[in-house]
Amino acid sequence: MDNIGKVEVRQLNIGDYEEMFKSLQEAYPNWPEDHWEKKDIRKLVKIFPEGQFAVVVDDVVVGSALSIIVKYELFGDDHTYEEIIGNYTFNTHNPKGNTLYGIDVFIRPEYRGMRLGRRLYDARKELCEKLNLKAVVFGGRIPNYHKYSTEMSPKDYIQKVKYQEINDPVLNFQLSNDFHVKKVLQGYMPGDKESKDYAVLLQWDNIYYQKISAKASDYKSIVRLGLIQWQMRLYKNIDELFTQVEYFVDAVASYNGDFVLFPEYFNAPLMADYNHLSYAEAIRKLAEYTEEIRERFTNLAITYNINIVTGSFPLVKDEKLYNTGFLCRRNGTYETYTKIHITPDEIKTWGLSGGDLIEVFETDCGPIGVLICYDVEFPELSRILAQQGMSILFVPFLTDTQNGYSRVRYCARSRAIENECYVAIAGSVGNLPKVENMDIQFAQSVVFTPSDFSFPANGIKAEATPNTEMILVADVDLDLLKELHNFGAVRNLKDRRTDLYSVCLNSDKIPVNTKKI
Repeated sequence: MDNIGKVEVRQLNIGDYEEMFKSLQEAYPNWPEDHWEKKDIRKLVKIFPEGQFAVVVDDVVVGSALSIIVKYELFGDDHTYEEIIGNYTFNTHNPKGNTLYGIDVFIRPEYRGMRLGRRLYDARKELCEKLNLKAVVFGGRIPNYHKYSTEMSPKDYIQKVKYQEINDPVLNFQLSNDFHVKKVLQGYMPGDKESKDYAVLLQWDNIYYQKISAKASDYKSIVRLGLIQWQMRLYKNIDELFTQVEYFVDAVASYNGDFVLFPEYFNAPLMADYNHLSYAEAIRKLAEYTEEIRERFTNLAITYNINIVTGSFPLVKDEKLYNTGFLCRRNGTYETYTKIHITPDEIKTWGLSGGDLIEVFETDCGPIGVLICYDVEFPELSRILAQQGMSILFVPFLTDTQNGYSRVRYCARSRAIENECYVAIAGSVGNLPKVENMDIQFAQSVVFTPSDFSFPANGIKAEATPNTEMILVADVDLDLLKELHNFGAVRNLKDRRTDLYSVCLNSDKIPVNTKKI
């Protein structure tokens, strides 16, 4: 292109997606079409809008630069592309990190050679300085290496590029923009045939960076959980029930808790007024309270500045009965989760139906998942959630016997180990002699951890006294999960043989443990 018109580098916005994807496809003609998806870009813009740049020529997006902030010491120099971006979940983005990590830069081929890429790199550097980050780091491709791979090592190739003896358009450009080579990475982005699966770790240092003392930093990796081991007792009405609920929320909030977890069906005492009805009719009468319960929990989350996992309740939707609960965030928003697997007794007695949505929820303490009771006994669900970036799994449960409780307990403990996450389970205790089909309950609420040197030897962070009403408060360290993922004695997620097997949703074309869902 001989002439170039008005050029602008600005923040990427929603209206740029179509042109941006056209540029992306033209920039990477030899890469799979699903290398990037629109939902990936939407999430990046949502979590870190100032880190996503577009270069615009005559009002047309012709290139882009994408980035996140990471706490670099959690990954170190030996990492892969998918590790640094959380397997396309971007849950590795940490606003309180110290390094701007570049995850892609591209320019349409017909606009190359016009120094547009330099403008994007300059925008990144300015952002790094503005946010007082230590450096800009990324893994750079060496797309001409395949031409010389039989003649020399990557180290020799880089040296020859550096001294202008070989031309590599990408590495030459990066070196000319004041980036220095830190390391050669092998297997950084499998499938990069032109680079023979090698990449060069490059860094630009912010000379204006001012180190912030740990005392002054407001980065929070410690999350405080409050688990409610609920005593089943009769209540006259929903107001009396919520007097007890608010007491527990207030108590956990007074300890500066971040989450409070209630059990499955803890509102069952309200069915006492419907004992004259059939089981199926009584549970549907209980379902009439659910919307009001959600509203009350939403108000409590705001009032006490705490995220609430509400346990679960019956809900009628389109004439079907579901077992449903809510994540009520302290900012006033809420999400809905539904039990996927229904026990034989729930089907026979109440006529419940299973849900069909498996979803990770973003919170101000990172991504979480919720599985109701029986669902934790199916490892596929938690694996799918782990692939979406879940760091804490909440399990509200209701079990009547020690047999049933043991199934929930030991499956939950396994989920913590195999998915490298924390698992919090909370149940109800006591008896309900005046509520049919809810006679007895057995529970011991627990916070499980992975099993490695940084965690308790038995994989139990804290556990309640069995069959006693109480609040269990425990702190979990999210940074330890990232260290485990990269440096653990064993690495259950990274060491999976995805060449042999996969776990996926039937609605997804891409297996979740090979890329994303």
